[in-house]
Amino acid sequence: MDAVTRLRRLLDDPRRLFGDDSLPATTELPRWLSPLPEWLENFGLNVAWVVVVINLVGTAFGFWYYGFQFSIEPLVMWPFVPDSPVATLFIALSLALWKLGRSNEYLNALAFFGCLKLGLWTPYVLLAFKSDFSYLHWAMYNFLFWSHLAMVVEAFLIQRYAKFPTVAIFVAVVWYGFNDLVDYFVPLVGTPHHTLIPAEPIVDGVVQHVAPAHELAAAGAVVLTLTATFLAFATGVEKVERGAV
Repeated sequence: MDAVTRLRRLLDDPRRLFGDDSLPATTELPRWLSPLPEWLENFGLNVAWVVVVINLVGTAFGFWYYGFQFSIEPLVMWPFVPDSPVATLFIALSLALWKLGRSNEYLNALAFFGCLKLGLWTPYVLLAFKSDFSYLHWAMYNFLFWSHLAMVVEAFLIQRYAKFPTVAIFVAVVWYGFNDLVDYFVPLVGTPHHTLIPAEPIVDGVVQHVAPAHELAAAGAVVLTLTATFLAFATGVEKVERGAV
């Protein structure tokens, strides 16, 4: 059954949107590891192709949003600049491969880390520097805030079908740990490369990483990387202990 036909069947009978007949079995993880209600997990996975498309559109928007920062960053550092768009690309690919029966544990771990970390870091800086973001239209501010929180919801869909093996978590830690390193602590070229925040002025095309804005942004990123690492390991261990892998 192709994706369009399946979606039509789901919409013909809304009860199917929340069923789990064709989904991976629930793993009965502790609530602190699996915070989504089962009906929401089922809904997200049943409409996975819709979620994939939404994330691909979000990825395209994200790359557009980062256009100015690309213009002031060295070309060699571009892969480490668009954090949120890369995270939404990871989750789109993770869900698409799962739907195609070709789930990839490395991609699953990268998607979990990215959606959890960036899904919380962006609302964090939007609130921490709210007065500095006053230049944003209220609609854009709310769009950025709530769309990023939706990424956190997506992160917890992954635990339904991912195994979180140690080697996959290690790859995600290396990727996001290296991002933190070049974003805040040891820029390989030029100045640190984290997402622009209006509390840090730009002078002659160079970002001024002033205190305490830089430190606050860095603290949020590092704490969230550590949080994602802990949750991924804990989920993997719980799944092994419960025989779910």
